[in-house]
Amino acid sequence: MVLNSPDPKLVEKGIWDLSSQAEMLDLMELGPEAVLVIHVGGTYGDRQASAARWVETWKILPEPVRRRLVLEHDDIRFSAADVLWIHEHTGVRLVFDHQHFWCQNPEGLELRPTVEAFLRTWPQDERPKIYFSSPRTELRQVKRTDRKTRKSTMVNVAPVWTGHADFCNPFEFITFMRTVDGLEFDVMLEAKVKDLALIRLRPDLLRYAPDVAARFGLSASEALLLEQEEAALLQTEPDAGA
Repeated sequence: MVLNSPDPKLVEKGIWDLSSQAEMLDLMELGPEAVLVIHVGGTYGDRQASAARWVETWKILPEPVRRRLVLEHDDIRFSAADVLWIHEHTGVRLVFDHQHFWCQNPEGLELRPTVEAFLRTWPQDERPKIYFSSPRTELRQVKRTDRKTRKSTMVNVAPVWTGHADFCNPFEFITFMRTVDGLEFDVMLEAKVKDLALIRLRPDLLRYAPDVAARFGLSASEALLLEQEEAALLQTEPDAGA
């Protein structure tokens, strides 16, 4: 859903799509926690002009869309600083993405102050959200075609750090949570195996960082049950972290 395209027809379609989704959430009688998260869009050769077009589109968005819309910075185009600028000109809420922050931060913003700035974009009676994911580290298989023979083969190439891993690295997550200790927000995990990543992360927190586990309501009394669930679903040993 693009709101900053130079093509008015694409912007019109984006507004229509968002309006439909906002209407659906309203008909479901969901509260303000049900939001529509989107990226800024393309840069079209001029990032600042593209950001300014987003601001202009915001002014004509229907009220249900503005009430539910949340803006996220991305990993290759619009940085945390860019969306903070857009917030200053619109008031749109922002969602912080941990992996995107490290992939696209040319302004050199510091982590905790940036998270604090994002959280302040949310009303006091709404609980902010953040995204957490770990970068994929495995070699990627890519098809390459020999120009002379025209034969294609699969070759291993290095990973790109914008890709999501299957699971969340517990040590990265622990470091992040300790860095933002004292700040209140919900965490949404982005991982290829989805709920299995959470099933793996919960016992990992109890093993390696009980202080962080406690923040999410996890206690040592639950460790065995969580390890058994992990073992049953992921074929790990129940005492692998002991």
